[in-house]
Amino acid sequence: MDFFKSFIYTIVEIGGVVVRESEFEFEQNVQSTRNDAIDSGVGFVVSFVFFTAIFVIGTVIEVLGK
Repeated sequence: MDFFKSFIYTIVEIGGVVVRESEFEFEQNVQSTRNDAIDSGVGFVVSFVFFTAIFVIGTVIEVLGK
């Protein structure tokens, strides 16, 4: 039987940072194992395409209006 499993709020020192055992268990049992860099890249690309499309549409309207 693990000592820390029996005391949920036992304080554990990890890498110089003091956390509660419940927070340590949360980090071990992650809900998503996807890479955050991929999500950030997709968000950047989608935002870039959206604002580029707005700029292009505005430029086309300006050119056609002259």
